[in-house]
Amino acid sequence: MEPYFDPVPLLGDAREAFLGRWPDRKWLNVPGPFYGAQTDNCGTGRLHAPGLVLYEADHFTEYVYRQPRTPEELRRLVDAAQAETLSGYGCDGDTHWTPEAVREWWRDRGRVREYLLSRRADWEADDAKAGQGVASAAEDYAAYLDGELAAHLRTYVFWLEERRSPTEADRLPLL
Repeated sequence: MEPYFDPVPLLGDAREAFLGRWPDRKWLNVPGPFYGAQTDNCGTGRLHAPGLVLYEADHFTEYVYRQPRTPEELRRLVDAAQAETLSGYGCDGDTHWTPEAVREWWRDRGRVREYLLSRRADWEADDAKAGQGVASAAEDYAAYLDGELAAHLRTYVFWLEERRSPTEADRLPLL
């Protein structure tokens, strides 16, 4: 069983880069402590955190499609947040997500998948110009939805309920 990595306590002074507000967060963010809210449209997030950040196709605003699971991934997300001129990333998701809200997001994941598929041509065209690999990252997000995300969210729900990492003896909650 994978332990839960609680990245927020490791932020230190970097927490100042996370001024995004929960009511402004993008619906495409994966549940967890970090999210993109009212970000700029400069397209810098993937330059710093390509395995964690994606863009909305219409406005090029940023959202977190994978929560950081290692200190290195956290550093990359901090770099993305610090490069974001509107300070639109948030790190207080743990105070807002509830187990039921995570389950609701999970039940509605088909909406995310439809969005990713419907925007493929836009991202491919953008990749031809900017070369940030957004189309392949969208495929990665779709594969994540169909693969390991369920296990990660079950661990996250456990953490939300217990505020500790699960052990081998613990039973993870259902989504």
